[in-house]
Amino acid sequence: MTGKAKKYNNIKLAGGIAKGIASFILIAVFVVSGLSRSLYSFCASLSGNEYIIFIFFVFAAGIASSVIFFPADYYLDYYLEHKYSLSNQTFFKWIWEDLKESLVGSAISIPILLLFFLALNKFGSLWWLPFSIILFIVSVLLAKIAPVVIFPLFYKITAYNNDELKEKIMKLSEGAGMKVENIYLFNMSKNTKKANAAFTGLGSTKRILLGDTLIENFTPDEIETIIAHELGHYKKKHIIKNIILGVFFSFISFYVIASLYEMSLLWIGFSLRTEIAALPLLALWGMLIGALLAPVSSYISRKFEYEADAYAVETAGKKEAFISALNKLTDQNLADRDPHPFVEWYFYSHPSVGNRERNIISL
Repeated sequence: MTGKAKKYNNIKLAGGIAKGIASFILIAVFVVSGLSRSLYSFCASLSGNEYIIFIFFVFAAGIASSVIFFPADYYLDYYLEHKYSLSNQTFFKWIWEDLKESLVGSAISIPILLLFFLALNKFGSLWWLPFSIILFIVSVLLAKIAPVVIFPLFYKITAYNNDELKEKIMKLSEGAGMKVENIYLFNMSKNTKKANAAFTGLGSTKRILLGDTLIENFTPDEIETIIAHELGHYKKKHIIKNIILGVFFSFISFYVIASLYEMSLLWIGFSLRTEIAALPLLALWGMLIGALLAPVSSYISRKFEYEADAYAVETAGKKEAFISALNKLTDQNLADRDPHPFVEWYFYSHPSVGNRERNIISL
């Protein structure tokens, strides 16, 4: 299993890196070659309103990108998942789920894009400041509505009815200071054989969600420890901390990206920051800044995971069951038990199960 999992994860990692590099190169060629100007001219021929032209431009570029990367997406997200017996989707189901994600994503992104373009036009070189504030507000709203509005668009959610385990989870929730009215199941198995659980939402929309694949393959004690881990994120205020850190990094990142964007406009013959054909430059700088910040966000996320692990061991008091659950999740999800240290440092938002197990034993 270890060799199979390592091969699967290495292919996914290499494919993701290759796709990221190819995206960067294609966007650079798109701008430098003048194709972005040509696309702008075409979009301008369809409307005289700059905001509508901007939306046409973004979506035309997005559709072109989807077409170009469809073979890679098919290989990584469909073929590979079936090759390693992880997917339950037919080809048409995979296409439909992807299309549904695109439609929901478009409904969310169009208003954000229009607000970005408004900020760019109204606030000059300070556009990054109001836009960062807007993104913060949107992220909080999405975190609040996602469990009750967005998630049900993709999964069937039902109440979990195991009274004995529910009572234990309710007790753990009370100990974490979290009021939970119910625990919910979602039909994760409609898409995948992988298993997962999550704590989502803010305020009145807080939810504990259990994948049906988790319920089918894990013992009550193992599920209890997994939930205790998720509650650890709440008790340690990781959600609030992530929002605060997200705001901080968002403001810093957008300031740096805006400054680099202003500096690079003249390099390829643009004079105004509001020129739609120049805006892909923002994506290039965003990708570079994102690549630089990735290990920082990964480190913080792994630190939070270790804290939640310690909380799970302390409150549930079932160290062996927790280790067993982590190993089962690793096997079922075909995760790499001991990735290369650099790979874990740079890419992993969760510690590898090998490191988590060693840390739990030492507690």
